[in-house]
Amino acid sequence: MIFDSTDKRLLEYLQQDSKQTNKELSNKLNLSVTAVYERIKKLEKEGFINKYVALINKEKINRNFVVFCHVKLVQHSQDYVIKFENEVANLSEVLECYHISGDYDYLLKVLVKDMAAFREFMVDKLTTINHIGSTHSMFVINEVKHTTAINF
Repeated sequence: MIFDSTDKRLLEYLQQDSKQTNKELSNKLNLSVTAVYERIKKLEKEGFINKYVALINKEKINRNFVVFCHVKLVQHSQDYVIKFENEVANLSEVLECYHISGDYDYLLKVLVKDMAAFREFMVDKLTTINHIGSTHSMFVINEVKHTTAINF
């Protein structure tokens, strides 16, 4: 597949607002509606576009307490790693989980209502996962930048 500058611009427009019509996109790109449609289908088929989602306003749903939580496992065996990753993937409060290098093994992005809800999450859910040696949590004071768009 040839991935050209028009494809890049199309992806940038879709990242800004994926609900734009093909007609709106065709006007911005100086292409026919059919050409835009075909390019989008090609980008989806080739895996450049994984899925379309709605970004929710955290304050409107009363889930605007963001915590970054480092997790260290007691041991780094394959069994412990797989078990931890499977269990943390099922925790709805965890938006993102990364296996990282450094002093800790994982970095979690957790979204809850408030400090009390975070404590409940820690006590009733996260720390009940076996093989966690320690955790270290940091609370977001202010969100300076948040984007899902990837620049080319």
